[in-house]
Amino acid sequence: MRTFRWALISMGLAMALSACASSLPRWGVGGHYEAGKEEFMRGKAGNMDKAITELEMVVRENPTYRDSLTLLGRAYYNKTRYKDAAAILQRAVVVKKDDEIAWIVLGAARLHLNQDEEGLEELKGGITLLSKVSVDGYRDYPLWDTRGLIRASIRRTAFILTKEGNNKEELLREVNALLTRIDDEDNFQRTDTPRRERREY
Repeated sequence: MRTFRWALISMGLAMALSACASSLPRWGVGGHYEAGKEEFMRGKAGNMDKAITELEMVVRENPTYRDSLTLLGRAYYNKTRYKDAAAILQRAVVVKKDDEIAWIVLGAARLHLNQDEEGLEELKGGITLLSKVSVDGYRDYPLWDTRGLIRASIRRTAFILTKEGNNKEELLREVNALLTRIDDEDNFQRTDTPRRERREY
């Protein structure tokens, strides 16, 4: 009887600890990065100001930590801080010259700043890079974009980019839609992959 009671107490403690684990403060560069990324990836439901605060701490401490520069640049972009976005994303592409997302958002930020020539070139480069890497295995996900929504958006964006006298507003709408689709797929993969693994186990 005593053993059974201790088992129940242990289970209760484990459940209580796991329930409050998400509210525990995170420390260090990795903790700030995860907190910032978590807020950013929640999109409109997230707190973009909190994401910026967390990611700025990461970038001050270690500017080459994962994709912190790109995430911070995207968070600035989402807050319509286009000058800040362009400045930080220029650093991101120096750190990682084949960062397709950084090139795309840098190009979009420049278009907002009416730096159209540079913006279009950066967008073309970013879309070209993305079209090459957006396949199964992208971001370490074995199955990527199974419905083909991202590939279709890449093609539409590329088409608008190559049109003579392309419409800047139309292009920016399509770029934003493309980035949203990538984030949606990333969120789906992060939540669905553990479920699939549990089912297979």
